[in-house]
Amino acid sequence: MSPTDEQLMAAYADGDMEAFETLYARHRERILGYLFNRLRDRDEAEEVFQTIFAKLHAARDKYREDIPFLPWIFTIARNALIDQVRKNTARHQHLSLADDAGINVADSRTRGRSIGEALEALSSLSPGQREVLELRFDRDFSFEEIAAHLRTSGANARQLVSRAVRQLRKILSGTEA
Repeated sequence: MSPTDEQLMAAYADGDMEAFETLYARHRERILGYLFNRLRDRDEAEEVFQTIFAKLHAARDKYREDIPFLPWIFTIARNALIDQVRKNTARHQHLSLADDAGINVADSRTRGRSIGEALEALSSLSPGQREVLELRFDRDFSFEEIAAHLRTSGANARQLVSRAVRQLRKILSGTEA
């Protein structure tokens, strides 16, 4: 008879790494599926998943065997998911898009635009421009990471982001049709 999740978690809290590996293998796909169904982004779901198991590890000493494991881990998952959604919402509300290249989309011509207007402006960019902006501002990629992702140089990645930001600024300010 295999140990229950609660027994495994108690063993893990006592330092049994094999118990952790069993728990991880048992629930990995289920938790990832939960996250993916809500986030619709595999990379983001993986990131939140890692956060969940980091929190599980940090809280392992506080776990009590009388607490059902599955609701406990899904409470951690739900809270991590809420944190991620809040983080994403905050990023999207900060469409100032100031990057470390000194580019600021939210200049005097673009301030006061609603999120809806900003999203409409984003949708009028080319797919390549949207991709570099998403990588830079939504996923917090460095220019080097963008370059690796696009298989180009760091300087070219910086230029692609700069052009996309300038284009977005033109659209938001009404100087681009």
